[in-house]
Amino acid sequence: MSEITAPYVPGTPCWIDLSVPDQQAALDFYRDLFGWQGEIGPPEFGGYANCELRGKSVAGIMSAQPMDDQSPPLTAWTTYFATADADATARAITESGGTVLFPPGDVATLGRMAIAADPDGAVFGIWQAKDFPGAGIANEHGALIWSELATRDAARARAFYPAALGIDIAPMETEGAEGMDDYYGINAGGRTVGGISVQGEDTPNEAPSHWLTYFAVDDTDSTVDLLTKAGGQVLQPPFDMPAGRISVVQDPQGAAFALITPHPM
Repeated sequence: MSEITAPYVPGTPCWIDLSVPDQQAALDFYRDLFGWQGEIGPPEFGGYANCELRGKSVAGIMSAQPMDDQSPPLTAWTTYFATADADATARAITESGGTVLFPPGDVATLGRMAIAADPDGAVFGIWQAKDFPGAGIANEHGALIWSELATRDAARARAFYPAALGIDIAPMETEGAEGMDDYYGINAGGRTVGGISVQGEDTPNEAPSHWLTYFAVDDTDSTVDLLTKAGGQVLQPPFDMPAGRISVVQDPQGAAFALITPHPM
C-alpha cells in the first residue's frame, strides 16, 4: 500500500507527529533525510507544520514549548490511532487504567484529538477524522510503515489496548521468526498494523515504555549514513530480522525512531 484513499479503520495508526525544540532545524533534517516538504504553519495552529511527500501529508512537526512553569515536552515522535469517537475512546482509556494527558478537543474542522498514556506511561494519541483522515502515504520510502510498543509488561499491554482502542493482540506468526517469542501483533479490521515488543532483563531500568515509529526506506544502510552525516545518532546499527533490515536511530535533537527496508512478508 502506498497512497491511502480509504478512511483508516479504528485502532490503526493513522498519523504521527514530532514535538521538538527547534522546529525549523527538524524540518530541514527530515527534508534532507526523507525528501519531505513542509514549513512552519500559521499562528492559529501554533505553527504546526504539515510535512508532505508527493503532495500528500505524511507527518507533522511542532515546536515543543513549555506551558507556564512546566518543563518543555519530551522531544519525541507520537503515534495517533484512528477512532470513530474520541470522547468515547478517552473514557475507555481512563476506565482501562490509562491516563488522558490532554482531553479531546477539536482541531478546527480537521478532526478531534486527545493525547493519553497507557498504564506503563507509553504516550500515544487518538484521532477522530473529520476533514483530515490522516497520513495520505504509508509503507514507502520516507513514510510510516510500522508502530511498535516497547514494554516490560506484555500482559498489562494486552489487556489495556484492546479495551481502550478496540484492537486485537496476538503472538506474531511469521515464517523464520526465530527469537520473536516475545513479540505480538496488533490487529485492526483483520489486518496487522503494529507490534508489541517485550523488553528483556538487559533493558536499562530507566528505559520507559514507549511507542517507536518505523519509517520505510529503500536502503537502511545508506539512510543511516545520511543521518549520521546530518548530525543524527545510531542507537542500534543496521541488523536483519524476518521483517527486513532495521536500524534504530535518533535525530540531532534526540527523537528516536526506526528505519526499515522491508522484506516481502
